[in-house]
Amino acid sequence: MSTTRTAPPVTAFMLVKTTPEWLAMTVEERVAAFTEQVVPAVKAKTSGVRSRFYDTEFYSARVTDVWVWEADDHEAYQLLVDALRETPFWDRYFEVVDLLVGTENGYARTYGVDAVTTIST
Repeated sequence: MSTTRTAPPVTAFMLVKTTPEWLAMTVEERVAAFTEQVVPAVKAKTSGVRSRFYDTEFYSARVTDVWVWEADDHEAYQLLVDALRETPFWDRYFEVVDLLVGTENGYARTYGVDAVTTIST
């Protein structure tokens, strides 16, 4: 029986700040802009990506939202960023403040130890 080692998924924490253009829109206009301009580009140019979106403006003036992306591999993540950059999301509706990219429990995988830093109570 052979064991095939696969690359761990790539997780990206995309820290963004809303722009005045985005905030000037109504909620309905924002939903339409996102579903008509951003989502189709992501779906057309990527596969193997998933996202979650967190509002943080109540706690941070520098970052208003955190968009967490998980990609099957580095190529899928690169295609995602390329797709987003071709939409008004990137630098018109949101300023991308920072990108924090990593793999979950990479140290444990590297050293062959249990992921002791993953805690559940």
